[in-house]
Amino acid sequence: MTETFQFTVTATDGKARRGAVSMPRGTVRTPAFMPVGTVGTVKAMYLDQVKDLGADIILGNTYHLMLRPGPERVARLGGLHDLIRWQGPILTDSGGFQVMSLSGLRKLDEQGVTFKSHVDGALHHMSPERSIEIQGLLGSDIQMQLDECIRLPAEPREIERAMEMSLRWADRCKTAFGDQPGKAMFGIVQGGDNPDLRVRSARALAGLDLKGYAVGGLAVGEPQAVMLDMLDTTCPELPVEKPRYLMGVGTPDDILKSVARGIDMFDCVMPTRSGRHGLAFTRRGRINLRNARHAEDMRPLDEHSTCPAARDYSRAYLHHLVRANESLGGMLLTWNNLSYYQDLMAGIRQAIEEGRYADFMAETQDEWARGDLAPV
Repeated sequence: MTETFQFTVTATDGKARRGAVSMPRGTVRTPAFMPVGTVGTVKAMYLDQVKDLGADIILGNTYHLMLRPGPERVARLGGLHDLIRWQGPILTDSGGFQVMSLSGLRKLDEQGVTFKSHVDGALHHMSPERSIEIQGLLGSDIQMQLDECIRLPAEPREIERAMEMSLRWADRCKTAFGDQPGKAMFGIVQGGDNPDLRVRSARALAGLDLKGYAVGGLAVGEPQAVMLDMLDTTCPELPVEKPRYLMGVGTPDDILKSVARGIDMFDCVMPTRSGRHGLAFTRRGRINLRNARHAEDMRPLDEHSTCPAARDYSRAYLHHLVRANESLGGMLLTWNNLSYYQDLMAGIRQAIEEGRYADFMAETQDEWARGDLAPV
């Protein structure tokens, strides 16, 4: 435990980094995957389960929490940690991505964004300062700057405009955040699929001397190769002594390849959303439990897993639950998926420590390629 926010790199293997982010509420082992708790809940899971699976930190969403139950109410109730019974670190995103996704329901200008709630149509305004204020009321440990995230492909002029706006907002967010001992505000690199803009954004943010840096605006429709090219361009421009967070990514393969490029933190709804839709992530790749071939398969998802959902329930039963739309199916598959993601991160950290990350990547990808038809 520490009373300050600290990031330490303890081992490297190529560009891959093993380290730790230390905060008063706990230490986050990196590379880390943050389960997404959009509205204060990791869907279909108890937070005690999430912790037991190995998660050191979870993510909350500023946009959704500001609409309900509301940041002022959360503050009156003692903050998000007490309200949801999670005493470890929490990262809150700024709400920018969700607001930008509203399309015709929003109006953007230099001061911020005015938008209609998707819940009740009420009008709201979010400025960079208000975004930081909301995150402060929620009590999160890592807060993100408000940025403008645009979907790809986009016109170069539009990408540049959004990147420059995000830089100006980053400076305002830094001022609004001020000095909060033990907490951190991260800037967000934008620039779409344009390498020159990514470099400009990263260098300008580095000049603000923030406590951490995120790479945003990826996994928004572009091919994986483009995402990886942008990481190859961006990561070398970010301070080596600060944590790097790739927002909204991603698949296990995305994570493996991004760690190899120097990324330390990840979040994605994929393991929870996929679980609710009948898709399992395993050592042998993805398994769609809706497929009829699982109807009489009494094998577990993975007999060697430490997760009961993967080890103790047959594929036949999981198939039945999914096809019958029973909520238990989504619960078990989400449990399995989050367990797999945390096991993958633990394997990544160990491989970096042992200086065998390239071999670990190859072995993991080979096992995915074998598929799940062979006995596990």
